[in-house]
Amino acid sequence: MALARYLVPAEAGLIALDWGTSALRAFRMGAHGEVLETRHRPWGIMNLPPATASMADGEPGAAFERALQDTCGDWLAATPGLPLLACGMVGSAQGWREAKYLPTPTSLDALARGLTLVERRDGPPLHIVPGLLQQGALPNVMRGEETQVLGVLAGLALPADAPVLIGLPGTHSKWVLARRGRIEQFYTFMTGEVFAALRGHTILGKTMQAAAAPDDDAFARGLEVARGSDAVLGLLSHIFSTRTLGLTGTLAPTAQADYLSGLLIGHEVASLSRAQDQTAPAPQTLVLCGEPDLCRRYAVALQTYGFAVPTIAMQATATGLWQIALAAGLVVAPAPSSSHPFTAGSLAA
Repeated sequence: MALARYLVPAEAGLIALDWGTSALRAFRMGAHGEVLETRHRPWGIMNLPPATASMADGEPGAAFERALQDTCGDWLAATPGLPLLACGMVGSAQGWREAKYLPTPTSLDALARGLTLVERRDGPPLHIVPGLLQQGALPNVMRGEETQVLGVLAGLALPADAPVLIGLPGTHSKWVLARRGRIEQFYTFMTGEVFAALRGHTILGKTMQAAAAPDDDAFARGLEVARGSDAVLGLLSHIFSTRTLGLTGTLAPTAQADYLSGLLIGHEVASLSRAQDQTAPAPQTLVLCGEPDLCRRYAVALQTYGFAVPTIAMQATATGLWQIALAAGLVVAPAPSSSHPFTAGSLAA
């Protein structure tokens, strides 16, 4: 008689939420911190689901509760009492409840102690991770990226005092200097948003055409211009060359967006390089975490400017939320086990 194998899903341990401005990602996590299921909804804090005619929308948080129920209501019903932990703009002044910023340097334990509690009418409360505030003549803030950074750090096998530079490219790129469990300093570059604005709302976009595939040569050309002999003229001078190279026939319409991307990312990495020259000791470990093609572009730019080959981190936000949940006592670390996240059984055929 043959034996067939079947899998029994591991028991859930946490519902983790990455709740931003434009989207909500939910992770159903197992008792060992593994991601059992992921869902993505368009319910960012600026685009919450509206109430239907039969719904009362008067109480604060009603729209957020609808978004939560639409995204993972069945998870909550299947495992009552499962802890809920969220990071991102849901903790902003425009979010479900404001989670105050913590000052940098900040540790994992400080973030865990600083969780903001949102009581819910039915079911367990929602815990929100605080953002970070870096004081100074030009203050800097982050909300959500601190959790990504902790997720990246959890996956690195480094001495506790070894500095790590973590890049989070995106709409507002962040570069974070960290050590194990501790965020020390960070920079923000509005590179992604500036690219979108220049392409969509200035004369530069009038001659651009969509390309069937990324033009790596045009991107590399932009990088080289950003670090060329006339780099002293700065970004505002360089970006106009996107138009003039097109007008003179040097740059094809389908290559102009990638060239502009190279210019912007090149100037960002050049500024980062100058900042890192002032860091002692300089980080030997470099990690990128973000959308794969964007990380690929940044890896090319970093090596062009003499940085080491970066490591690419995946699923860092879910890992970071699990680390914070452990530190806050929302979940309990299970005893070490060699078993797979799924339990194998057998069934007589």
